[in-house]
This record gives sequence, structure tokens and C-alpha cells, in this order.
Amino acid sequence: MKIAIAQLNPTIGDLAHNAQQIVDAAQDADIQGAQVLVTTELALCGYPPRDLLLRPGFIAAMAQQLERLAAELPPELAVLVGYAAANPNALQRGEKPLFNSTALLQGGHVQQVFHKQLLPTYDVFDEDRYFAPGTGPSRFTLHTPEGDVNLGVTICEDLWNDEEFWGGRSYPRNPIADLAEARVDLVINLSASPFSVQKPQLRAAMLTHSATRFRCPILYANQVGANDDLIFDGTSMAFNRQGELVARLPSCQTGLMVVEYDLAKADLLPGTVAPLPTDDNEALWLALVLGVQDYARKCGFRQVVVGLSGGVDSALVAAIAAAALGPDQVLAVLMPSPYSSDHSVSDALALCATLGLPYHTLAIGPLMADYDQVLNPLFAGTDSGIAEENIQSRIRGNLLMGISNKFGHLLLSTGNKSEMAVGYCTLYGDMNGGLAVIADVPKTRVYALCHWLNQPGQSSPLDSQDNPASEDAESQTTPPSPDPLGALAHLRGQVPQGFIPSHILTKPPSAELKPGQVDQDSLPPYKVLDDILERLVQRHQSTADIVATGHDPAVVDRVTRLVARAEFKRRQAPPVLKVTDRAFGMGWRMPIASRWP
Repeated sequence: MKIAIAQLNPTIGDLAHNAQQIVDAAQDADIQGAQVLVTTELALCGYPPRDLLLRPGFIAAMAQQLERLAAELPPELAVLVGYAAANPNALQRGEKPLFNSTALLQGGHVQQVFHKQLLPTYDVFDEDRYFAPGTGPSRFTLHTPEGDVNLGVTICEDLWNDEEFWGGRSYPRNPIADLAEARVDLVINLSASPFSVQKPQLRAAMLTHSATRFRCPILYANQVGANDDLIFDGTSMAFNRQGELVARLPSCQTGLMVVEYDLAKADLLPGTVAPLPTDDNEALWLALVLGVQDYARKCGFRQVVVGLSGGVDSALVAAIAAAALGPDQVLAVLMPSPYSSDHSVSDALALCATLGLPYHTLAIGPLMADYDQVLNPLFAGTDSGIAEENIQSRIRGNLLMGISNKFGHLLLSTGNKSEMAVGYCTLYGDMNGGLAVIADVPKTRVYALCHWLNQPGQSSPLDSQDNPASEDAESQTTPPSPDPLGALAHLRGQVPQGFIPSHILTKPPSAELKPGQVDQDSLPPYKVLDDILERLVQRHQSTADIVATGHDPAVVDRVTRLVARAEFKRRQAPPVLKVTDRAFGMGWRMPIASRWP
């Protein structure tokens, strides 16, 4: 028996196009002789639909689209489709109005419906806002010429509650254990698990453990693509009864994988195993490129604009944008002030030449003088300080927003996570934008990613690959670049210093808002700062715990207070592409008015 996994990139709310993706995958699976096709969690509407689920018309349209989809699929193929189903007993039982469900479609009809049992409410997940939990175990029997096969159906979080793997349970039940007790032959999971660094490896370890513990093969289908701030890497997998990986789809690409189940052996046979990215930097690069590409495409932007300062952050964002959309779709804007060093301009120009970016220079000195003149009656008798420095950033922010507004370009914000954490950024200035590309990437990782990008012979993230979003392009107003991940490949071997000019990576980072300014005038060294921030933001360690690791108590106390005081800025930031397990965004819910610590 052959089972296919469709690694899909749905667009939130585009029911007709998402359904067409499923039809296309089903036809391909049918040609390859599959008896079952597995799609991803909420594949029909896209994950996460968020408060679209509160609109009755959206739910009704999804139900109608599901019926049409069933009629369009190859009739002999059993297709598992993720969708949101109405809960008919919600009012009588006082339950939530919907289920996060999977429909079994075959023979032109909906044959069975299965509901997600474990509803996550942590980090970016808020599923009990919309869904009632299902009861299980969920399973169905597939009749084949070789015999019957009993398949168990789970949805994403249903896999994530093994007390032996995690050291405890987050929910009372373990749906995988229930299916094992029901003696299913194979467990199928439809997922929409967002990317973070090392997450694919964690999933693989968890699936290996469950398959081994319950002596049951597991098929895992994960969504790919970016929706708003969340990036989904796909990396769908299959494990045999021994917990061995037998098949895997690539990260950050759509695709179809067919695996074979041997009824005599009651196990999956070896298939094709796509390699994972070689290291965390490559995985992060692919995710960020996909995040920018899909955000622009799904929001209807053809081009982006980036303010280039000659610094490392804007250089990395420009490189990501060029790889995502093509260099000719990235407008770089240089905005030197009287305090800008000569190398800032020359480094920015070198980057434009290296990446092949069109650029324009807008000197802001005259505008600064105009602001000084207008504000002089009010500011007279005061010392020049942070307010005047920040006006420079706000002038630049206004110019960039003007360009965005005039030409319809998406403005990409270039601040990193370290700056966002401690508020080393200017509201309505460098924080302006429609997408914060690297605001979940600490400064030290920004440097590491740039050095990785510059490695001699580095080719895998930039050389020609399948467009991870191309299958969605026909329904979008914005066509993708014909080869977005290979858009910079023509530079390979032509730029001895690498994609990021070397001087950008060696000079001290500076906002250049006053003469001789460097970041370390105001902040601890980034290596120190990032370690403190990881412990505080990611690990939730107390100041005492952080000090116990060897950090200066005064520095820890100052950083902790800066993080708390900057909350009002983060609340007004653009959407942040999430690439760690604790990002500033919808999963970060800190109060603004707080006296802690």
C-alpha cells in the first residue's frame, strides 16, 4: 500500500486556491499509485486562520468548499484534509463552536471526520479560543487488495504529550498511546508546526521516540510557507516501527512524498530522505528568505524598500530580500547625515554593487537643519541629546515611508532582536516598516549568519532551487521571482570578499547619530548582552540566576530594566518573523505598565 504526503503552502482564507493545491497533489499521488493522501493541518483554510474563525460565513464557505473538493478528487483515493468543522452541540453543551478537524474524503463524499484532541494555548497558539477538543481514538480502516489496514489520525499537538519523552504531560491524555492501545497499524499526523532553530531536529527525536515506544510507524505531514509572522518549514517525515527515519521532504519547499507500507511486515519501507540544512545558519537563512518571500507575495507586494546604513543589520536584510524577491525588486535607500562616516556610505554602495541592488541617496542634513530651526523656540536653552539624535532616525523613517506610500513598496525594518529587546531603536524612525525581518535574530547571530553567507564555496542557500512558493503563484496578484533562492547565484566566485563587504563585518557597530558614536557607548558588548537576553527572554531565568553564571550584577539589573521599559516600543513594532522559540510578537504578552522587576 502506498501513502502520499502533500507538503502544502496554503494562503490564509484562499479556500478555492488551497483546494486546488490539494486536487493537484491528489492527482499526482493517484498517478504514483497511492491509496491514501495526507495533507496538513487546516490545509483548506491555512494555518493559523485566527479570528477569521469567528466569522460564520467563513466556516460555511469552508464546508461548501470541502464538499466541492470531495467531488473533484480521484474517487478511489482516500484523502485526509484539514479544515475547521462546526460543533453541532456547542450551544447545548456550552462548548466552543468549532473543531480543528480532518475529513476523510473518498468516492466523492466526506466519509468520516476526526477532531484534534489536544489544543495548545502556549506561545503563539490560542486554539481553545476557537475549538472544542475532540475525543478519540480517531481511526479508520482502509480496504486494500492485500488486506485491511487500520490507520490512526492525529492533528499536530496530539503528538506532543508523551510523558516519557518530555518528562511529564501537559494534558491528561496521550492520543498516541490511545491509538496504540486500539491496535492501529499506522499513525498519521497532520501538522502546522512553526519553524524555530533546531525545531526540525526536536520533532524528529520526538517522533523517533513515539514510534519506538509504541512499535508503530508514524507519518508526519507538516505545512510549509509563511503566514504573517509565522514560518513553517515543512520537513515532513515518515518513521518505521523501529523509530528509523525512512522518508523526508525538504525544508522550506512544497512537495509530494510517496512511501510504501508493507502489510506482511506491518511496517513502512525505506524511501527517499531529503537532507536537512547543513547547520543552523543555513536553516535560519532558508526560513528568513521564505518568510520575506511569502509575506510580500501573500500581501500583494511586488517590491520592497530597505534603508541601508552601511551596517551589518541592514546589509543582512538586503541580502535576504534580494534572495527572496530578486535583486531588481529591492530598492536600497542611503540617507547619510553630517555624522555619517565616509565608510558608511562606501560600504552601503559596495553592498549594492555586490548584490546588484538599485539604490538612491537622500542626504538628510538640510532636513535636520530645518527641524532644528522649527524646534529652536521650544528647545532653546536645553542641551542637545537623545531627542535630537532620534529626530535623525525619524527623518529617515518618514522618507522611507514616503517612498513606500508613493510606489507601493513594502518597507522592511532592519532592527535585530538585541536592539528590540532593550529598546535601542526609535519609534517612528528605524522601527518603521511593514515587516521586521531579523527582529528575532540576536546581534551575535546576525554576524554569524553574515560570516556563513560569505564562506568560500557557500552555495546551497543561493544556488538554484525549486521556488518554495511557486505553486501558489497563479492565484496571487504578485508573481514570485522566477528563481528567488538562486537570485544571487550569478555572484558566486565573482566577489572575493563575499556577499557582505568585509568592512561591514569588522567595524564597530554604530547608529552614527552623533560624532564618534558606537553601540557599546550605550550597551554592554553584544556577546554579553545576548547571553543575558537569552537567559532572560528565552529561558525565563531570574536576575539572581543570571548573575550566578558570572555576569556583573549591575549589568544584569540594567539589562533587565531596559527590557521591561521597552515594552511599549515592541507593542508598536511591525510583525516580527519568528525564528526562535520565544519571539517578540503574538507569543510575547508582557504588560506595558508594570513595576516588575
